[in-house]
Amino acid sequence: MSQANSSEGRRAVVLLSGGLDSMVSGGIAREQGFKLAALTVDYNQRHRVELEAAARVAKMLDVDRHVTLPLNLRAFGGSALTDDIDVPKTGVEEGAIPVTYVPARNTIFLSLALGLAEATGARDIFLGVNALDYSGYPDCRPEFIAKFQELADLATRMGVEGQGFTIHAPLQHMTKADISAEAARLGLDAGQSWSCYDPTPDNKHCGLCDSCRLRSAGFEAAGLPDPTIYAMHP
Repeated sequence: MSQANSSEGRRAVVLLSGGLDSMVSGGIAREQGFKLAALTVDYNQRHRVELEAAARVAKMLDVDRHVTLPLNLRAFGGSALTDDIDVPKTGVEEGAIPVTYVPARNTIFLSLALGLAEATGARDIFLGVNALDYSGYPDCRPEFIAKFQELADLATRMGVEGQGFTIHAPLQHMTKADISAEAARLGLDAGQSWSCYDPTPDNKHCGLCDSCRLRSAGFEAAGLPDPTIYAMHP
């Protein structure tokens, strides 16, 4: 039986930030036949325009339910995305955990997605972590995803009763070029997504932060037109 057929009629929760990666992850879940609920966390991030993108993407994916959950991580700080710390604009740094890492963000977000999944009877959770994040963000590694799935089965009634969860990270071994090409294959409008960590006052991608540089390079490597409006071209 194909994966799409075996998923037909089942529910899944998609962690939807509004970024290109989460959009493609949701598109893959939809293609596999899941009925989708989307969870967007409003963590008081400085790039709040991505919340508008998440609403657009949720509509594009035709989700049954879109929950935008407020959670003020500025109260913790410790990241350029949630604190008064400059977003780096000097290029992608290899091998170091960047200051744009939000402490334990994926652990927190997956826990919230797990709660929504159990409350709605979904046994599948999709998120958009990918290979380019491994070197920088510890909560994007395959080892983390595998361990969180174990935790999900131990920490929930559904897991204890034998209805375990599957954490899907379908972009895990893709490059940004692969992800850009996958968006095109799925018929998704990449221009509706948002990547920039430090948007301009008129809501353009800055073009200089790591996320903008990676986004632009991905479209270029895939041989696809970049629909993004940048204040300065990467």
